[in-house]
Amino acid sequence: MDTQQARTQLSRLLIDLRAVTTTLEGDEAASDQPRSAVVLDRADTASALSDKGRETAILAAAEERIVEVNAALARLEEGSWGVCVDCGQPIPEARLEVRPEATRCVDDQARFESAMSS
Repeated sequence: MDTQQARTQLSRLLIDLRAVTTTLEGDEAASDQPRSAVVLDRADTASALSDKGRETAILAAAEERIVEVNAALARLEEGSWGVCVDCGQPIPEARLEVRPEATRCVDDQARFESAMSS
């Protein structure tokens, strides 16, 4: 994938992620509004809390990915995009096509995630 394709893909991804966060933030604001004349039983309350928790997690993940995409766009500008931050080798094109914001090759990403979970 050349840098222009990467820039286009990252820019589209950024637009999509911002749409997700805008929608979820709007849903969150709406769910904070008092519900008039609606009585929730315990199951409804539990379901609403579960939904809110899920939306909060999705929003946090989208916001984190926005940071990653912006960082990838910055690496494109400085000329370091597509190079693993750990080993300095080129990140395989197949990985970049799936995760254009990737900072590590597959092996180094696996080691990084293993170290984070330890």
